[in-house]
Amino acid sequence: MDLGHLLHLLIPSCNSVVILALFFAYLAIAGSILPGKVVPGATLPDGYRLHYRCNGLLSLLLLIGLLGFGAKMDFVSLTAISDRGFELLSTTFLFSVLVTLVLYAAGCKSSNRGSSLKPHVTGNLLHDWWFGIQLNPQFMGIDLKFFFVRAGMMGWLFINLSVLVRSIQDGTLSQSMILFQLFCVLYILDYFFHEEYMTSTWDIIAERLGFMLVFGDLVWIPFTFSIQGWWLLSNNVELGTAAVVANCLTFLIGYMVFRGANKQKHVFKKNPKAPIWGRPARVIGGKLLASGYWGIARHCNYLGDLLLALSFSLPCGISSPVPYFYPIYLLILLIRRERRDEARCAEKYKEIWAEYRRLVPWRILPYVY
Repeated sequence: MDLGHLLHLLIPSCNSVVILALFFAYLAIAGSILPGKVVPGATLPDGYRLHYRCNGLLSLLLLIGLLGFGAKMDFVSLTAISDRGFELLSTTFLFSVLVTLVLYAAGCKSSNRGSSLKPHVTGNLLHDWWFGIQLNPQFMGIDLKFFFVRAGMMGWLFINLSVLVRSIQDGTLSQSMILFQLFCVLYILDYFFHEEYMTSTWDIIAERLGFMLVFGDLVWIPFTFSIQGWWLLSNNVELGTAAVVANCLTFLIGYMVFRGANKQKHVFKKNPKAPIWGRPARVIGGKLLASGYWGIARHCNYLGDLLLALSFSLPCGISSPVPYFYPIYLLILLIRRERRDEARCAEKYKEIWAEYRRLVPWRILPYVY
């Protein structure tokens, strides 16, 4: 593909704008009216707590049903996304830039002193635009941070499914494509099944909403996490039985560690006295969980995340580094994030954190790191 043709494909079109607008409109309406468990968020410094309607799974399944019906009636094309991948990429990127500029301007004008909407302005425009000014900006009653995370995860799934349909139509469907699609579908469905766990993550409770998060949710997650599917469209990979078994084990172990660790942390925050693995939880200083996965490594959930990312790429074989972009990127990201987490926790918990480090010496992978 020459550069001129690539640049032409990156030019946003009316169709890509319409697809993106309809997607966001559906999520806004479905998220507001469909039934779902209402989960209280973390208590903010001013004592206020946001509440989140966790109906992402129902919204996702309904949209899949509507698209399936629309395709059967010839109202929509299931390959619309895979046919316009680059257009949608550039359109979503431009939307991320514009919406974060609006968030920056609105935040600067805000006089709200509550923790959720209080402006945090450093005076450095680039810094404030990148990291955001407000913790939980809203639009028409919709918490934008939670909304964009949901949009990114759903976008990832629909890109993958559109690529799958294209593969079937082109007659290139392979065992590798099936494995990749299966692992991603299971992971994303599980995410929405446990969507309430997202409300206790660092991004939701502490990060302000700026370009970093918006771009990460809307562009980075859906368009880079799906690289393996795009690659498999034009590359045939034959996997042996041993490779398939190893790939499945990597996914299962990664899922067990990732979901188990996050669930233990979420349950602990809701009820510190809840048992872990059938035993009373060991707590350091009344604040830090040191039982279960959190007694094995201080950031064991990152290990599960890395194994899952690796399982998404292993169906592509080892002939090219391109499908391994996601796990390589994630490894770098999580090591850097782990270092920042350590510094924040050391400052916040002081001697309690030092005691936790003595009790649990390993950062991510026991006996290695």
